[in-house]
Amino acid sequence: MSMIVGHVSALARYPVKSMAGEPVAVAEMDWQGLEGDRQYAFVRAANGTRFPWLTAREVPGMVLHRARFADGAAPKTSAVEVEAPDGGIRSLHDAGLMAHLAEAARESVSLIQVARGVYDSMPVSLQTSAGHRALERAHGGPIDPRRFRINITIESELLPEHWQGLRLAFGDPSEDGAIVQCADPIQRCVLITIDPDTGAKDPTILRSVAQHFSACYGLYSAPARPGLIRVGDPVRVLG
Repeated sequence: MSMIVGHVSALARYPVKSMAGEPVAVAEMDWQGLEGDRQYAFVRAANGTRFPWLTAREVPGMVLHRARFADGAAPKTSAVEVEAPDGGIRSLHDAGLMAHLAEAARESVSLIQVARGVYDSMPVSLQTSAGHRALERAHGGPIDPRRFRINITIESELLPEHWQGLRLAFGDPSEDGAIVQCADPIQRCVLITIDPDTGAKDPTILRSVAQHFSACYGLYSAPARPGLIRVGDPVRVLG
């Protein structure tokens, strides 16, 4: 038994951890997550902790750099381009980009590629239109959803918390549609305070999420069956 609970309204992947990502019309999901998502990360070279990544926590301006695959259809082999805030486009491996980030971080940094993706917790994040509207009502005004770096946005009248512990199927599950196993709400941090267009911080965003939603926004999920997810796909809860 399955029931349609919404439709995919947006898909996004983030080639470089903490940089702006790219919208896609179709995403391939394998056992590691969405192909191309969080494939690269900058590392704080002298940091020996379990979280050595250079992120917008240290350099808020990272969110103003837009990373995309030169060949969007082949993220496994494609080069990555980065568009800087001034509109200039350079290779992710450009020495000048590395130097700029190191200067902003005030420490040495290096770039790594991790085939399984550099995730804080679980590989796939999702949110519903109802979930985002609930936050905007609680906040008292519009909030750019790009702040939350969601992979899969679902047009639905349901909050994503309804699906904890359940499986969601995308498209036709009898064909090539992917299936995810829904897990826990996503705990949010200071990154959501950073405006994706200006880099300015608005602490009231995090305050609203903390006060009204226990600091959570969206739902983590994990691949349960590899396949494709397309904008417009029906989304089914599997019984």
